[in-house]
Amino acid sequence: MENGMKGNLTINGYGSSNGGHFNQVKLNGRGIVNGNLECVLFECNGSGAVHGDLKVDNGKISGSGKVKGAVEGNNFTIEGHGSVSEGVSLLNKMNISGSSKIGGNLRADEIQIKGKATIATDCEAENFRSDGQFAIGGLLSADHIDVRLYGESTAAEIGGQTIKIKGKKRGFFQLFKPFFQTKLTVNVIEGDELQLESTKAEVVRGKNVNIGPDCEIDLVEYKESFLCDDDAKVREFKKI
Repeated sequence: MENGMKGNLTINGYGSSNGGHFNQVKLNGRGIVNGNLECVLFECNGSGAVHGDLKVDNGKISGSGKVKGAVEGNNFTIEGHGSVSEGVSLLNKMNISGSSKIGGNLRADEIQIKGKATIATDCEAENFRSDGQFAIGGLLSADHIDVRLYGESTAAEIGGQTIKIKGKKRGFFQLFKPFFQTKLTVNVIEGDELQLESTKAEVVRGKNVNIGPDCEIDLVEYKESFLCDDDAKVREFKKI
């Protein structure tokens, strides 16, 4: 076959195979691939694992599947408790749901998070959307960032053109405030159009800055406009 492609690989239950080039790879149960793997379609269900790097056009990890290396490709989805021990670099879309971990950088054109995602270093996209929780060890950078908070989220820094951070709706959830903290904690946020709620930051810097309820900001620097909700705490603000 072209480029040494070996056809399809399916492992059900317990079993293992060497890496290589395949068309479709399906790991069900505890199937293991030893070595680097390149394929068009990849599915890992249960607690299967790839002990190496994965290069794939369309890939999906479900359950507690693992890639003990880096992932490169077009589209990728992680569900359940899936993890990648190194970085992920995609041309198109990354979907993360459940409780997922990435041990390096995450780069994709579009990133969507539902549930909880842990990214060890930087996260970079054109469009970033989160409806859940995230912990980003480095910089979150995207042209458009849209975050709806459900619980606690953290990042070292956030940068983009338009950044919208929304907290939980008031009412019922206020009864559980001592038990369920809804907050984004970050050192620096910088962008053009900023609309923030439930955000704790040392520095917020932007062109047009709107600080909404439940925010705690040490310093706001703005170029054109600055609005601050009565239910927000801003220690210092200045036009630059």
